[in-house]
Amino acid sequence: MGSVIKVDQMRPSRAVMDEAIATLAFGGVLVMPTDSVYGIGCAATPANPAHERIFEIKQRDRAQTLPWLIADASDLTVYGTDLPDYAVELAVRYWPGALTLVVRASDAVPPEYRAADGTIALRCPDSNLVRDLARKVAAPLATTSANTHGAAAATSGAGVEPRIVAAADLTLDAGPAPVGVASTIVGCTGATPQVYREGAISAAEIQNMLG
Repeated sequence: MGSVIKVDQMRPSRAVMDEAIATLAFGGVLVMPTDSVYGIGCAATPANPAHERIFEIKQRDRAQTLPWLIADASDLTVYGTDLPDYAVELAVRYWPGALTLVVRASDAVPPEYRAADGTIALRCPDSNLVRDLARKVAAPLATTSANTHGAAAATSGAGVEPRIVAAADLTLDAGPAPVGVASTIVGCTGATPQVYREGAISAAEIQNMLG
């Protein structure tokens, strides 16, 4: 069974960071808090065995790729390419925050992490813990919500299914997630943005922001 450690996700201790970094660096699976909901993830490095384990633990179709949590908003231009102006505007306005942008993947994204249409979903979360982990392992975190596929997303450490905790290598429990609602997902590959999932940020707010 994986271990569980309490953490303050805005001010994580050095000891917690060291253990989480070691878990990720050695190909482990981590359950972690974010600003929106709890996620299960791994370092998005080539041929990482933890990547496949996440699909098995979540019982998720392998055809559905994992979104990436990135350290800084500037990483949008590292892992995305052919970005429309509105994608950059959305990142400037809502990152760090509960907004996921689906963009065309750059050559910096390994093939196994790309969707069939050549895209990658990116989010810069409002969590010092997650962003610092991505910096320390020098890779985004390939992460999906920490629940069995089709079940409700966990909004607190106590809400993560025991089966998920047992299957992961380490679970970081920060109590309730501040937002408690999944991120909004916006497609940014065409002439206009497409809201694929309305979550913490409403479609109307996005439309109004972009004018």
